[in-house]
Amino acid sequence: MDKKKILITGKGSYIGTSFINWVKQWPEQYEVEELSVRGEAWKEHDFSQYKAIIHVAAVVHKKEKPENEQLYFRVNKDLAISIAKKAQQDGVGQFLFMSSMSVYGLEGLIGQDTVIYDYTECKPTSFYGKSKLAAEEEILKMDCEEFKIAIIRAPMIYGYNCPGNYTRLRKIALKSPLFPSIENKRSMIFIDNLSEFIRWLLLSRKNGIFFPQNKEYISTVELVKLVSSINNRRLLFSKFFAIPIKLLGNQFDITKKIFGNLKYDLRISLHDEYNYSLANLKDSIQKSEIDGA
Repeated sequence: MDKKKILITGKGSYIGTSFINWVKQWPEQYEVEELSVRGEAWKEHDFSQYKAIIHVAAVVHKKEKPENEQLYFRVNKDLAISIAKKAQQDGVGQFLFMSSMSVYGLEGLIGQDTVIYDYTECKPTSFYGKSKLAAEEEILKMDCEEFKIAIIRAPMIYGYNCPGNYTRLRKIALKSPLFPSIENKRSMIFIDNLSEFIRWLLLSRKNGIFFPQNKEYISTVELVKLVSSINNRRLLFSKFFAIPIKLLGNQFDITKKIFGNLKYDLRISLHDEYNYSLANLKDSIQKSEIDGA
């Protein structure tokens, strides 16, 4: 069997690096390279040697200020479209675009259920969400039998050394003596499950918009409890401490992100012919905390 040669555009990303490590289980099947797309040198790179491109380069964790709007659109939209066009011109057969749940513009509210369906309208509110959606719309126009487009609208990703919200929650679990006892449900995906989902897309050559997530929703309290337990740390969960957050938390973005309810309908994430969600919550947190990638 010939190796499937894959290019990841965006060098050193968490998703890209994790995918490379994941497919090392099948060294005879995959050859994966990374390419920096900073500057103009990438335009001279020969894309015709690859069966598929996974585009992960993006501006994500940068503070959103009015002066940064052009940067978001230049990188997340314009650059992504340019790379997709070159991939199509060079004869690449597949283009996977890492997008985000942010395209819906929903943060989730404390004490209220927010569910996203495959027909939910996208109304992004952030530069990140707006630029990702704008890129999606243009890239999807290129979809055809010879150039399959897959858009991956991932929810919160977590795993070993993962940047973003998981790292913040982990710090709280390991440093704070108390944590508010607030029940919520959020869609999340463990990085190994996402890597396996990407591998399935490459194998199946499916096209369209996809909503991968773990098999079960995750409660922030449950996640923090597992992190503290695995690290042999005693953490008290307080209903009293939860009262002000329940009353006022919906006024603040940070509390909504931690304790709000935001989830994909599980049915839109299922693919009967393939189970990509290999690790359950407990095993995935265990691996995130102890085993590493």
